[in-house]
Amino acid sequence: MLTVRTRVAPSPTGDPHVGTAYIALFNLCFARQHGGQFILRIEDTDQMRSTAESEQKILESLRWLGLSWDEGPDVGGPYGPYRQSERAAIYQQHVQELLERGHAFHCFCSPARLDALRKEQISLGQNPCYDGLCLHLAQNEVVERLASGEPCVIRMKVPQEGVCTIDDLLRGRIEIPWSQIDMQVLMKADGLPTYHLANVVDDHLMQITHVIRGEEWISSAPKHQLLYQYFGWNMPTLCHMPLLRNPDRSKLSKRKNPTSILFYRSMGYLPAALLNYLGRMGWSMPDEREQFSLEDMIREFDLSRVSLGGPVFDVEKLDWLNALWLRSLNPDSLVQAFMDWKFNRPFLDQVLAQCLSRIQRLSDVVPWVGFFFEGLPEIKAEQFAFKKVDAAQSREILFALLWASEQAIAWNSATVEAMCVSLAGHMGFKLRDFMAPVFVAISGRSSSTPVMEAMAIMGADLVRARLRHAIQILGVLSKEEELLVVQKIQE
Repeated sequence: MLTVRTRVAPSPTGDPHVGTAYIALFNLCFARQHGGQFILRIEDTDQMRSTAESEQKILESLRWLGLSWDEGPDVGGPYGPYRQSERAAIYQQHVQELLERGHAFHCFCSPARLDALRKEQISLGQNPCYDGLCLHLAQNEVVERLASGEPCVIRMKVPQEGVCTIDDLLRGRIEIPWSQIDMQVLMKADGLPTYHLANVVDDHLMQITHVIRGEEWISSAPKHQLLYQYFGWNMPTLCHMPLLRNPDRSKLSKRKNPTSILFYRSMGYLPAALLNYLGRMGWSMPDEREQFSLEDMIREFDLSRVSLGGPVFDVEKLDWLNALWLRSLNPDSLVQAFMDWKFNRPFLDQVLAQCLSRIQRLSDVVPWVGFFFEGLPEIKAEQFAFKKVDAAQSREILFALLWASEQAIAWNSATVEAMCVSLAGHMGFKLRDFMAPVFVAISGRSSSTPVMEAMAIMGADLVRARLRHAIQILGVLSKEEELLVVQKIQE
């Protein structure tokens, strides 16, 4: 009997996204409901953006939610390693097989040529794709160019005519013309695979039986199906889940909704409530009840109950559901929830150290550090008018800090201070004047404990949310204004 094996494969390139938890939850429930295994794999072949810090946040946030996996980089398993960066030799072996069988080819086209080709195709209203220039290079020319050290990538061959048919567990038969499918790069010039090759090889070698992923991957399914055929492997059953969406039906994005799992933890949502809410995204219990646990969902899980309508991530609805969970806690559990949130010794040690030199009584603590325990502070646009920085400049400062914080790899006192000092210099402000609107955005007041230290303690997720909140109050910058700010701080 076939053992069901599912997986989630996040990239450690930023904050842990609620979309990752959403897909992980459905994979976990499907595997558990069928007595199978759920695997976590780290897709870190993007060496420029992948970080160990981001990987750790992913593992931490998924565990906080109550999700667990049978195999992964932290727990091991029989099909490891579970980080793609540690599997380079495996991918090299398999791409060589494709070359030898005539299913892939070396491409020596420069980035400049490919960029010009893409622009030309777009200007002509064509679907941008590789034009096959290197597809029929003579073998002796390929050997000579490789021997000379000329950079190249390896692309897969794709049929030019006909239609690819994909069977999807939720959507039935999907047909996509091969003319819409690009000759995908499989191996980059640095010798590391792209997502497409690594995904197919890993899913086969790790014996994944069902691939449950977001619908944004439907367009890639033909490439993956073709690779399975080229290798002579059976393809897992595909199931493309509907995307999480903003209330305006656009794809869920941090510009319109906080997307980091750690933000919701910082704001004081219960993990069971957030997991419950993600479970409601496009799925429902047989009795239609709103509040249910992970165990309830596993017991009643059936993919046929997934709706393809495009679930809307509505924070107000999440607030309502979180309130249900809070009211259902007994006194001991409620106290423990507060302690787990921010009334724990490690967090209080950091916070109280910030105000100790400023207080005479314990009751003095709250005015100084109360903002550490707030969600989004109540602020008004008038608070951002200063002697040397007006409201328009405040808005630019806050956006610059938000932009820089989203590029940050590490987040601690030293990196936050270096970021603020650098931005102030590039924007032509004294540090004191630069920090004035930051004080208000982060603390809700014109003065507080040292705000850069506070930002480090609070964490990047909550800091970014407060910066976005303040920018919303001052007025969101246009795309052109954002570009000008970014250009200024990159000079």
